[in-house]
Amino acid sequence: MTARSNRRRHTSTPKTRHPTPSAQSLALLTLAGLALLGGPALAQSGTPAADASALEPVVITGSTRERKLVDAPYAITAVDATTLRSSGPMVNLSEALSRVPGLTVANRSNYAQDLQISSRGFGARAGFGVRGLRMYADGIPATMPDGQGQVAHFDLAGAERIEVLRGPFSALYGSSSGGVIALFSAPVTEPFSEVGVDFGSFGLRQQRVAVGAPVGNNVDISAGVSHFEIEGFRPHSAASRDLANVRLGWQGEADRLVLQVSNQNQKADDPLGVSRVLFDSDPRATTPEATLHNTRKTIRQTQVGLAWTHKLGLGALDSLAVSTYTGSRGVVQYLAIPFGTQNGNRHGGGLIDFDRTYAGLDTRLSWRFDRIDLITGVNVEQMVDDRQGFLSFTTTTPAPDYGVRGNLKRDERNQALTREGYVQAEWRASEVVSATVGLRSGQVAMSTEDHFVSPAPAPNNNGDDSGQLKFKYTSPVVGLSFKASPALTLHLSGSRGYETPTLGELAYQANGAAGFNSGLQAQTSRQIEAGAKWRGGAGLPDIDAVVFDIRTSNEIGVLTNAGGRSAFQNVGHTSRTGAEVSARWRLMPSLSTQLSVTRLEAKYDDSFVTCTGVPCLLSGAGTATVPAGNRIAGTQPTNAYFELAWKPLARAELALEIRGQGRTAVNDLNKEFADGYALASVRYSHRFTISTRDQLELLARVDNITNRVYAGSVIVNDGNGRFYEPGAPRNALASLRWRHSW
Repeated sequence: MTARSNRRRHTSTPKTRHPTPSAQSLALLTLAGLALLGGPALAQSGTPAADASALEPVVITGSTRERKLVDAPYAITAVDATTLRSSGPMVNLSEALSRVPGLTVANRSNYAQDLQISSRGFGARAGFGVRGLRMYADGIPATMPDGQGQVAHFDLAGAERIEVLRGPFSALYGSSSGGVIALFSAPVTEPFSEVGVDFGSFGLRQQRVAVGAPVGNNVDISAGVSHFEIEGFRPHSAASRDLANVRLGWQGEADRLVLQVSNQNQKADDPLGVSRVLFDSDPRATTPEATLHNTRKTIRQTQVGLAWTHKLGLGALDSLAVSTYTGSRGVVQYLAIPFGTQNGNRHGGGLIDFDRTYAGLDTRLSWRFDRIDLITGVNVEQMVDDRQGFLSFTTTTPAPDYGVRGNLKRDERNQALTREGYVQAEWRASEVVSATVGLRSGQVAMSTEDHFVSPAPAPNNNGDDSGQLKFKYTSPVVGLSFKASPALTLHLSGSRGYETPTLGELAYQANGAAGFNSGLQAQTSRQIEAGAKWRGGAGLPDIDAVVFDIRTSNEIGVLTNAGGRSAFQNVGHTSRTGAEVSARWRLMPSLSTQLSVTRLEAKYDDSFVTCTGVPCLLSGAGTATVPAGNRIAGTQPTNAYFELAWKPLARAELALEIRGQGRTAVNDLNKEFADGYALASVRYSHRFTISTRDQLELLARVDNITNRVYAGSVIVNDGNGRFYEPGAPRNALASLRWRHSW
């Protein structure tokens, strides 16, 4: 594992280094979709289609081997390359994953912050990074050992598909509560080159180049680079990103090697969230603090991954798979914190600067018996952050000069180390019944070593904020699949989820003071789901439906979020119950539709105390009691997606998309809500054959065609009341993609 040598502790002056549609609009949206799915006239007009089983997606996530999606005993959705390419400029996962039931991907329209992704309400509290889900790109984790992940380096343009598993069913992945998002790159089957350009509203520009080729009989290589930039629809929201990916594969008689290298460089201004008053008066406004403090963020990340699979063929012992990866990530972020607060004793300053190194190794054996598939494995992951904080100003008279690096205020080494073992078995009891059982057991050790310690007398001393915690867990899973008929498959599964705090959530004590939050515990969940998958065949819809019940203990919640510090606490028991339905139907050869609807009841089962002001000492002024029964902050009761696509020509498609979302609680007290909304978009795509070797693809989109005002995401429990991040107004995109086969 990669690690850095400890630096000596500092013992003296350190050196610088509008109306809401809510239920009514969502009900109309759902009824319209169901009418299209159930209309007898349309049903009669359907023509015999290809065998549905032949078109059924094959998935890998959650299983011991490739299997048809319909046979998986858990809720899983596959989003193919065609959907990814038609959903937008292929920059954000929010473009295509809004059609996945149970999943909420909120686009902040703020590239200084990560996407806000939640699954069945897990991850909704995240103010930065992605929480509650495990994310992978070609088997290489995009989630760190402490449970926080980023997806900006995902190469969506080179993806063959994305698989989304809801719930912690599989024991093949690390601890989480919400599920897995896994990207799989497209294989190289022929020599090709591809050039793409995107032009859009608010200064959106993107250029992409990709090449790939098989080399001889055993080697294939592909590479892609892209440059993206946007001015943004709000002042102080410009961003740019450069992304490069290289994939090299080698195939032998018994071996397969895949090497992957990625590099990301990103710069973005941060327009921050806005208050309700400002949001209502000007939904394109930027809070004045953003420009005053010149809030912004730069990211650089480089990652290398290697996967080796060896066919053993030793009786039941089928194969050995080893994957390893290493990388580095650096972040510099300027925050909007007044100089008086930054100057305060033991405050970390208004400038965050950290360098992270991370690495991991996963080794597994696959066993194949007559009716049983078995996987056993071990996994080790480590991350080390050298984290520093600085004042974000150099002078205070006549006014603070913000947005520049000042004196050192924080210097520490954060580390997370995970060690795990796992086993999963699938038993095909008969042609109609199969069962899956699994177990994952491990330990996560987290620590902070404070190198910025001053022995001066109070109040000028800077105490030792070091600390460490260890979390141990064992998470079982069990699933049962029953093929009731050739068209209908039923499944039932149960599992235990486990989610540790991240290093960021451990950074500050419950009262908001500096120091390791050693009292914060991991949250555990008991999850049960039952589902049905119907494959109607010619002229009939394909339907997936699932109901679930989740009970969580020691739920981790945002206690306070102000002054550049987010403090967290355990808020007791919570419950999440709901249903997810998705349907696809080719009504006729040229007309198809799809619909997904999610209903989620996510609430606090226990009352608890939360902060309402600064300072907050968890007693007296600045606090309030959250009553049991309140909605979990950041969650919505309803989400829906509807699409109607028409192919007037074999290579052309015109489609209408409608996405709806219910009200979102912005704080635990449920005193404010972001209004629900419904957004309509239209798209047109056309693929032209220029020659036998050349194809030109055109995509034109207009999103939010009614110019609806809405909050794209919320900042949960923001202490300054700046809960709302405005969603994009009406915007257009034109994309051209040329592909040449050599």
